[in-house]
Amino acid sequence: MKRSEINAALREMEAMLQQYHFALPPFCHFTPEEWAEKGHEYDEIRDNMLGWDITDYGMGQFDKLGFSLITLRNGNLHNDRYTKTYAEKLLYLKEGQYAPMHFHWSKMEDIINRGGGTVLIRVYNSTPDEALDKNGEVHVHVDGCERIVPAGTQVRLMPGESITIHPYLYHDFEVETGSGPVLLGEVSQCNDDQTDNRFYSAVGRFPAIEEDEAPYRLLCTEYPPAT
Repeated sequence: MKRSEINAALREMEAMLQQYHFALPPFCHFTPEEWAEKGHEYDEIRDNMLGWDITDYGMGQFDKLGFSLITLRNGNLHNDRYTKTYAEKLLYLKEGQYAPMHFHWSKMEDIINRGGGTVLIRVYNSTPDEALDKNGEVHVHVDGCERIVPAGTQVRLMPGESITIHPYLYHDFEVETGSGPVLLGEVSQCNDDQTDNRFYSAVGRFPAIEEDEAPYRLLCTEYPPAT
């Protein structure tokens, strides 16, 4: 991705958050220059990849494949220094964007429509060899109500609604055409984007960045080490 695309995506998500009166923690507003001065007191943010996360899955088509995220809080599966067992994210998805089919080996999560349009979440069970089970019925829980749906069903979530995604449950998501951009919440067990994403098709997770302008905010993979 070009840095200018990332900067535009950051500002667009900030505008959506302002529209829905969702206040961000201070570290989400740090400039690159401020990050250069932050010491070890901010290691939890660095080590647990809190903050901004703009992804095109390495495919270079952000408006079709990708979306914008913020990790607000997170523990760490690989570092005993951090004892949180939970995570929280915000996600911003525009019409035409797509988050590809995947599951998590460890993480259980609730995906919540916080406002805007309607999100469509397609679900499949996984087989023992981690393929898509295209025949088996899928048990899903939508705000505490159990539903049994055919494989490949797109569960439709309007603002205020949520779905629980269990480990090994394949899911993707996109915005219903004509409904407008969506602000999503995610409440989950610890999040680990390095080792806990099983994508059905081979994609990356973090973008390669072409520096065509100065960064507006640093992404969660870009923080300088504490000095």
